[in-house]
Amino acid sequence: MTAFKFSRLALAAGTAVFLAAQALAQDATSANSQQAPVAPAAKRVIVVSLEDRKLALVEDGQVKRVYSVAVGKPSTPSPTGAFTIERRVANPTYHHDGKTVLPGPGNPVGTRWMGLSKHGYGIHGTNEPKSIGKAASHGCIRMAKADLEDLYELVGVGDTVQMVGERNEETAQLFGNGQNPAAPAGQPALTLVAATGTEPAAVESAATDAGGTQKAVVETSLVAALTAQR
Repeated sequence: MTAFKFSRLALAAGTAVFLAAQALAQDATSANSQQAPVAPAAKRVIVVSLEDRKLALVEDGQVKRVYSVAVGKPSTPSPTGAFTIERRVANPTYHHDGKTVLPGPGNPVGTRWMGLSKHGYGIHGTNEPKSIGKAASHGCIRMAKADLEDLYELVGVGDTVQMVGERNEETAQLFGNGQNPAAPAGQPALTLVAATGTEPAAVESAATDAGGTQKAVVETSLVAALTAQR
Protein backbone atom coordinates (compact mmCIF):
# COMPACT_ATOMS: atom_id res chain seq x y z
CA MET A 1 0.00 0.00 0.00
CA THR A 2 2.86 2.41 0.82
CA ALA A 3 4.54 1.73 -2.51
CA PHE A 4 1.26 2.34 -4.35
CA LYS A 5 0.73 5.71 -2.60
CA PHE A 6 4.33 6.73 -3.43
CA SER A 7 3.86 5.90 -7.10
CA ARG A 8 0.68 7.98 -7.29
CA LEU A 9 2.44 10.92 -5.64
CA ALA A 10 5.41 10.65 -8.03
CA LEU A 11 3.10 10.51 -11.04
CA ALA A 12 1.20 13.60 -9.86
CA ALA A 13 4.44 15.49 -9.27
CA GLY A 14 5.79 14.53 -12.68
CA THR A 15 2.59 15.67 -14.38
CA ALA A 16 2.74 19.00 -12.57
CA VAL A 17 6.35 19.54 -13.66
CA PHE A 18 5.48 18.70 -17.29
CA LEU A 19 2.52 21.11 -17.36
CA ALA A 20 4.61 23.90 -15.83
CA ALA A 21 7.36 23.40 -18.41
CA GLN A 22 4.82 23.43 -21.24
CA ALA A 23 3.31 26.71 -19.98
CA LEU A 24 6.77 28.30 -19.77
CA ALA A 25 7.54 27.23 -23.35
CA GLN A 26 4.29 28.73 -24.62
CA ASP A 27 5.00 31.99 -22.78
CA ALA A 28 8.50 32.13 -24.29
CA THR A 29 7.15 31.52 -27.79
CA SER A 30 4.54 34.26 -27.33
CA ALA A 31 7.15 36.70 -26.02
CA ASN A 32 9.50 36.00 -28.92
CA SER A 33 6.73 36.52 -31.47
CA GLN A 34 5.89 39.87 -29.88
CA GLN A 35 9.52 41.01 -29.72
CA ALA A 36 10.35 40.16 -33.38
CA PRO A 37 7.88 41.92 -35.69
CA VAL A 38 8.23 41.04 -39.37
CA ALA A 39 9.68 43.90 -41.42
CA PRO A 40 7.60 44.94 -44.45
CA ALA A 41 8.91 43.73 -47.79
CA ALA A 42 10.70 46.28 -49.96
CA LYS A 43 8.61 47.77 -52.76
CA ARG A 44 10.38 47.19 -56.07
CA VAL A 45 9.60 48.44 -59.56
CA ILE A 46 11.55 47.68 -62.72
CA VAL A 47 11.19 50.57 -65.18
CA VAL A 48 12.06 49.94 -68.84
CA SER A 49 12.27 52.89 -71.22
CA LEU A 50 11.86 51.44 -74.71
CA GLU A 51 12.95 54.71 -76.32
CA ASP A 52 16.08 54.98 -74.17
CA ARG A 53 16.70 51.20 -74.28
CA LYS A 54 17.50 51.21 -70.61
CA LEU A 55 16.19 49.47 -67.49
CA ALA A 56 16.18 50.82 -63.92
CA LEU A 57 15.52 48.98 -60.67
CA VAL A 58 13.77 51.25 -58.15
CA GLU A 59 13.40 50.04 -54.57
CA ASP A 60 11.39 51.99 -51.98
CA GLY A 61 11.68 55.08 -54.19
CA GLN A 62 15.46 54.82 -54.58
CA VAL A 63 17.23 54.05 -57.87
CA LYS A 64 19.35 50.95 -57.21
CA ARG A 65 20.55 49.92 -60.66
CA VAL A 66 20.50 51.20 -64.25
CA TYR A 67 21.32 48.89 -67.18
CA SER A 68 21.43 49.09 -70.97
CA VAL A 69 19.07 46.61 -72.65
CA ALA A 70 17.82 45.54 -76.07
CA VAL A 71 14.12 46.02 -76.79
CA GLY A 72 11.71 44.84 -79.47
CA LYS A 73 12.41 45.76 -83.08
CA PRO A 74 9.77 47.73 -85.05
CA SER A 75 8.23 44.59 -86.57
CA THR A 76 7.96 42.89 -83.15
CA PRO A 77 7.76 45.71 -80.59
CA SER A 78 7.90 45.28 -76.84
CA PRO A 79 4.55 45.68 -75.05
CA THR A 80 3.87 48.80 -73.01
CA GLY A 81 2.11 49.08 -69.68
CA ALA A 82 2.50 47.67 -66.18
CA PHE A 83 3.08 43.95 -65.70
CA THR A 84 4.49 41.69 -63.00
CA ILE A 85 7.21 39.07 -62.81
CA GLU A 86 5.49 35.68 -62.73
CA ARG A 87 8.42 33.25 -63.09
CA ARG A 88 12.13 33.17 -62.39
CA VAL A 89 14.23 30.43 -63.98
CA ALA A 90 17.99 29.98 -63.72
CA ASN A 91 19.70 28.32 -66.70
CA PRO A 92 16.48 27.89 -68.69
CA THR A 93 15.94 25.50 -71.60
CA TYR A 94 14.77 27.32 -74.71
CA HIS A 95 11.78 25.98 -76.68
CA HIS A 96 10.46 27.58 -79.87
CA ASP A 97 8.80 26.22 -83.01
CA GLY A 98 9.73 22.66 -82.11
CA LYS A 99 13.34 23.66 -81.45
CA THR A 100 14.96 22.96 -78.07
CA VAL A 101 18.21 24.54 -76.89
CA LEU A 102 19.71 23.35 -73.63
CA PRO A 103 21.40 25.75 -71.18
CA GLY A 104 24.77 26.92 -72.44
CA PRO A 105 26.52 29.65 -74.45
CA GLY A 106 24.26 29.17 -77.47
CA ASN A 107 20.99 29.53 -75.57
CA PRO A 108 19.01 32.48 -77.07
CA VAL A 109 17.65 33.53 -73.63
CA GLY A 110 20.95 33.27 -71.80
CA THR A 111 21.40 32.16 -68.22
CA ARG A 112 18.28 33.67 -66.60
CA TRP A 113 14.59 34.10 -67.48
CA MET A 114 12.13 36.41 -65.72
CA GLY A 115 8.74 35.76 -67.30
CA LEU A 116 6.14 38.53 -67.27
CA SER A 117 2.39 38.43 -66.76
CA LYS A 118 2.20 39.33 -70.46
CA HIS A 119 2.32 35.79 -71.84
CA GLY A 120 5.37 35.02 -73.96
CA TYR A 121 7.37 38.06 -72.86
CA GLY A 122 10.16 38.28 -70.35
CA ILE A 123 13.49 39.75 -69.29
CA HIS A 124 16.35 37.46 -70.26
CA GLY A 125 19.87 37.15 -71.59
CA THR A 126 21.06 36.69 -75.14
CA ASN A 127 23.56 34.85 -77.31
CA GLU A 128 23.90 38.07 -79.35
CA PRO A 129 25.56 40.49 -76.91
CA LYS A 130 26.08 43.11 -79.64
CA SER A 131 22.29 43.60 -79.74
CA ILE A 132 22.30 45.28 -76.31
CA GLY A 133 21.34 48.94 -76.65
CA LYS A 134 19.40 48.31 -79.86
CA ALA A 135 15.83 47.61 -80.96
CA ALA A 136 16.57 44.03 -81.95
CA SER A 137 14.45 41.51 -80.03
CA HIS A 138 11.13 39.81 -80.74
CA GLY A 139 9.57 41.92 -77.97
CA CYS A 140 11.37 40.68 -74.88
CA ILE A 141 13.92 42.69 -72.93
CA ARG A 142 17.47 41.40 -73.44
CA MET A 143 20.30 42.05 -71.02
CA ALA A 144 24.04 41.43 -70.95
CA LYS A 145 24.97 38.33 -68.94
CA ALA A 146 26.55 40.08 -65.95
CA ASP A 147 23.74 42.65 -65.72
CA LEU A 148 21.06 39.96 -66.06
CA GLU A 149 22.49 37.81 -63.28
CA ASP A 150 22.87 40.86 -61.04
CA LEU A 151 19.24 41.92 -61.56
CA TYR A 152 17.96 38.34 -61.11
CA GLU A 153 19.30 38.24 -57.55
CA LEU A 154 17.65 41.55 -56.64
CA VAL A 155 14.06 40.95 -57.79
CA GLY A 156 11.32 38.43 -57.09
CA VAL A 157 8.00 37.05 -58.29
CA GLY A 158 5.30 39.71 -57.97
CA ASP A 159 7.57 42.69 -58.61
CA THR A 160 6.17 45.28 -61.04
CA VAL A 161 7.69 45.83 -64.48
CA GLN A 162 6.71 49.19 -66.01
CA MET A 163 7.32 49.32 -69.78
CA VAL A 164 7.30 52.92 -71.03
CA GLY A 165 7.04 53.46 -74.77
CA GLU A 166 7.86 57.15 -75.12
CA ARG A 167 10.30 59.26 -73.14
CA ASN A 168 8.67 61.44 -70.50
CA GLU A 169 9.61 63.47 -67.43
CA GLU A 170 9.97 60.42 -65.20
CA THR A 171 12.17 58.44 -67.59
CA ALA A 172 14.27 61.53 -68.25
CA GLN A 173 14.92 61.70 -64.51
CA LEU A 174 15.95 58.05 -64.48
CA PHE A 175 17.90 57.77 -67.71
CA GLY A 176 18.58 61.32 -68.94
CA ASN A 177 16.94 62.91 -71.96
CA GLY A 178 19.78 62.69 -74.43
CA GLN A 179 21.22 66.02 -73.28
CA ASN A 180 21.20 65.83 -69.48
CA PRO A 181 22.66 62.88 -67.56
CA ALA A 182 20.40 60.68 -65.49
CA ALA A 183 20.32 60.77 -61.70
CA PRO A 184 22.96 58.39 -60.30
CA ALA A 185 21.93 55.13 -58.68
CA GLY A 186 21.02 55.55 -55.03
CA GLN A 187 19.27 58.88 -55.60
CA PRO A 188 15.51 59.34 -55.14
CA ALA A 189 13.46 58.67 -58.25
CA LEU A 190 10.56 60.81 -59.37
CA THR A 191 6.97 59.71 -58.94
CA LEU A 192 7.35 56.16 -60.22
CA VAL A 193 4.51 53.71 -60.61
CA ALA A 194 3.83 50.67 -58.45
CA ALA A 195 1.15 48.71 -60.26
CA THR A 196 -0.49 45.80 -58.51
CA GLY A 197 -1.85 42.61 -59.96
CA THR A 198 -1.34 41.46 -63.52
CA GLU A 199 -3.59 43.88 -65.38
CA PRO A 200 -1.76 46.68 -67.27
CA ALA A 201 -2.05 50.01 -65.47
CA ALA A 202 -1.51 52.06 -68.60
CA VAL A 203 -4.36 54.06 -70.08
CA GLU A 204 -4.56 53.74 -73.87
CA SER A 205 -5.95 56.40 -76.14
CA ALA A 206 -6.03 56.77 -79.91
CA ALA A 207 -4.02 59.34 -81.84
CA THR A 208 -3.52 60.01 -85.53
CA ASP A 209 -0.02 60.19 -86.98
CA ALA A 210 1.08 62.37 -89.91
CA GLY A 211 0.03 59.71 -92.42
CA GLY A 212 -3.51 59.63 -91.09
CA THR A 213 -3.30 56.13 -89.65
CA GLN A 214 -4.34 55.29 -86.15
CA LYS A 215 -1.79 54.19 -83.64
CA ALA A 216 -1.99 53.31 -79.95
CA VAL A 217 -0.50 55.87 -77.63
CA VAL A 218 0.20 54.63 -74.15
CA GLU A 219 -0.06 57.34 -71.56
CA THR A 220 1.82 55.83 -68.65
CA SER A 221 0.38 56.77 -65.32
CA LEU A 222 3.45 56.97 -63.09
CA VAL A 223 1.88 57.52 -59.67
CA ALA A 224 3.78 58.46 -56.50
CA ALA A 225 3.07 55.11 -54.86
CA LEU A 226 6.70 54.34 -54.13
CA THR A 227 7.83 57.74 -52.93
CA ALA A 228 4.89 57.85 -50.50
CA GLN A 229 6.35 54.83 -48.74
CA ARG A 230 9.86 56.24 -48.34
